[in-house]
Amino acid sequence: MKITRNITPFFTDERGAISKILESSLPLRSILRTFSKKGAVRANHYHTHDTHWCYVLSGKMEWHEKSQEGGETEVEVLGPGDMVETSPMTIHAARALEDSEFLTFSTEMRGQEAYEKDTVRVPLIPL
Repeated sequence: MKITRNITPFFTDERGAISKILESSLPLRSILRTFSKKGAVRANHYHTHDTHWCYVLSGKMEWHEKSQEGGETEVEVLGPGDMVETSPMTIHAARALEDSEFLTFSTEMRGQEAYEKDTVRVPLIPL
């Protein structure tokens, strides 16, 4: 699991601060903002092509990840300023431990038709 913890400003002056959330050589094709109520489960799937990064703005999320080929499930708790990268063919799911908000930066288009074509549903976290 690729996690960046506690992303903090790299530049600060009297005007405020700048934090670099993401720098990637991969093309970004969509950015999503998601709200999840405490207890909500998101994802429970993998993507055949999409790589995406989830950056937590507020709240806490329990992130679950497992290779589509098998192996152990990794679980990490993410909080504000944490980001997780998920590669293609990696089963992933999230449970909101409290009301949470996060941004998702994706390499694939997120229109419903394109999203469904790239998504394979797998119940990593039982509903």
